[in-house]
Amino acid sequence: MAAPLSPALARHLQALPKVLLHEHLDGGLRPATLLELLRARGLAAPAPDAAALAAWFDARAHAGSLAEYLRGFALTVAAMASPAALARVAFEAAEDARLDGCVLAEFRIAPLLFEPMGVPPEAAVEALLAGLRQSPLPSGLILCAMREQPSAHSERVMRLALRYRAEGVIGFDLAGAERGHPPSRHAAAFAMAREAGLPITCHAGEADAAERVLEAARLGARRIGHGVRLADALDAEAGSAARAMLDEVRASGVHLELCPTSNVHTGAAASLAAHPIRRLWQAGLSLSFHTDNRLISMVSMSEEAMGLVRDNGLGLRDLAAMGLQAAEHSFLPAPARLQAQAALQAWQDRTG
Repeated sequence: MAAPLSPALARHLQALPKVLLHEHLDGGLRPATLLELLRARGLAAPAPDAAALAAWFDARAHAGSLAEYLRGFALTVAAMASPAALARVAFEAAEDARLDGCVLAEFRIAPLLFEPMGVPPEAAVEALLAGLRQSPLPSGLILCAMREQPSAHSERVMRLALRYRAEGVIGFDLAGAERGHPPSRHAAAFAMAREAGLPITCHAGEADAAERVLEAARLGARRIGHGVRLADALDAEAGSAARAMLDEVRASGVHLELCPTSNVHTGAAASLAAHPIRRLWQAGLSLSFHTDNRLISMVSMSEEAMGLVRDNGLGLRDLAAMGLQAAEHSFLPAPARLQAQAALQAWQDRTG
């Protein structure tokens, strides 16, 4: 086991300006808020107080598969199913990110999940955007379609994203259980986004093969949620199809939104020490680190950074450089991106 971080190094990492590109709002509630929202809706909570609820999620985090990991969302989605709750969760997520040192944050959610519970998608999006605007943190909202649903579902989400583009929706994502549901099944929604110039990210190469990353990139994704399976191609022979795929991904400039702790929890990586983020970084791929789900995985951006330095062998300059790349690839407007980059550069200048 790696040695604990020195207090001085831990303080440096806490102070590191962080750029958060991959965080699901329905996976990042405060335990106390979740408990309060469950009680308000008359729903049973799996633990009697906030501390016990946090421990419950911490115990569940090590499910070992993406499908099992995703089951925790049934509880959070049910608790959030009102405009007031959605606005509160969005505001608290932005504030929690800001207090953790984030200088820019993008949050994502699948708005159609709340429709069966009586919240129209338009009302859900409007509430989430209103909540984000209450925080001074520069932030935006990415709308997710669920890949296991038919293509009409993703096209509907795309139309919703375009409707609220001028109000703070900054991109489109395809999420959900990956294996057996390739991005190409939602090609029409990707085409709609490309034609409208709306930025696309896509969950790919997490629970399915690395080839899904290239598939998503060819459909127009500028960023990839996870993409950890690209590491499978790192040891392939020169001239092989796997190396050609890796070269194409690298040449495309697609940015990987890696979520190391979450990847361990879903079984995509055996441990933080074994996570391939350092090897992918050394191979010249554009990437950065993120939390994915602060509640479900019980991790903050600062804790993610500390774990990568302590267990994975990455250094302060590596993390700052990743942050600069994340800011460059953010879907937020240029002023927010430049402000984040300036904060990171200033931090680098101070730390030497």
